Parts: sequence; structure tokens; C-alpha cells
Amino acid sequence: MTESRHPELDALIDVMATLRGPDGCAWDREQTHQSLLKYLVEESHEFIDAVESGDRENMLEELGDVLYQVLFHADLAAADPDHPFDIEDVARVARSKMVGRHPHVFGDVVADTADEVSANWEKWKAAEKPERESKFDGLPKGLPALALADKVIGKLSESPTSEALPSETTSDELGDLLFGIVAAAREQGLDAEAALRAAVRRAISGDEAAS
Repeated sequence: MTESRHPELDALIDVMATLRGPDGCAWDREQTHQSLLKYLVEESHEFIDAVESGDRENMLEELGDVLYQVLFHADLAAADPDHPFDIEDVARVARSKMVGRHPHVFGDVVADTADEVSANWEKWKAAEKPERESKFDGLPKGLPALALADKVIGKLSESPTSEALPSETTSDELGDLLFGIVAAAREQGLDAEAALRAAVRRAISGDEAAS
């Protein structure tokens, strides 16, 4: 018998199978993709908190919780009567995607610097999904407005005009500036999240109209 390269991962998958099995946990058996979404978001944010705090032990624990959510969703998907897939399928698709997006490593494309890789990244992604009509297709609209704005700006044909920050602005200074804007918006009864999300939508519409 071939020894597993990942015995602990296999053991965790077995734990999931036991919990979701007929003699396992009633709560686990009743869950759906929809009911688990809040936990996936929660665990992801807890891992982010652990990274930002520099707590390595907490990072280890929280990353395990994120992994467990992935395994949970894969186990649910394997039981779907119409379109089943399991964790091996998830790994296969992820591996294929990463190989396809790194032709400078697995193929004969030359991209020796991080900047060269970034410049080609969107082109490689587009080649995977030729059915997408817009460069904005596939953007997760549920992202927080600030993260969504950052992604959209990276795809715009022309960067929006704005008041430039001083070249020596630090991350802390930028954070304080953004915090102050949110505070000022709150004082005036404005929703900063909704306002930025609306600005992102206008930017997308304007860019598509100009294309």
C-alpha cells in the first residue's frame, strides 16, 4: 500500500466523512452550501486578523478552519445528484488553472519579473474564459467596496482622475485619511460603502460605453 504524502489531510477528510455520515453529527448532515457561507466568510476574516496581528499559532488554527470549510463544501458537492464533484475535482481544476496562468513556468513564455507576470496575467485569465464578453465579468460583486474599487481601477481603460497623494504618504497616513473620510460621511448622513460602490458601477458603465 502506497504511503500517503499528506496523512493529516487524508485524516481530516475522513473526519469530515464520519461527521457527515449516517452515524455522525445531525448538524453537519443538515448543512447546505448556502447555510455555510457565513462561516466561510467568518473564518476567512479570522485568518486575516491572525495574519495582521502576526500571531503564528492563531494563523495555523484559522487557516485550518478555512481548509475545513473548503472540505465541507466539497463533501456537500460530492452528494449533489445533478452535478457532483469532490475535493479531487477541486484540486484538479485549481491545478489546471494555476498551470495555465503560469506559462512562463510550465510553458515557453518569457516573463522573468513580477511586473512582466502582472502585465500578462489578465491576458492569460481571458484565454481561459473566452465566453466572457466584458473584462469586468467574473468580478465578485460581493467584495467590500474598497477592494472592489481597487480591482475595477486595475481593469479600466483609463485610470480615473483624482487628487494625488503626496509621494511620501505612508500606509498609516492613508488609513487615517480614509478613516476621516468615512467619519465625515457619517456626520453628513452619507453611506461611504454605498457611495463608493455606486462610483464603481458608474466607472464600469462609463468604461464599457467608451469601449
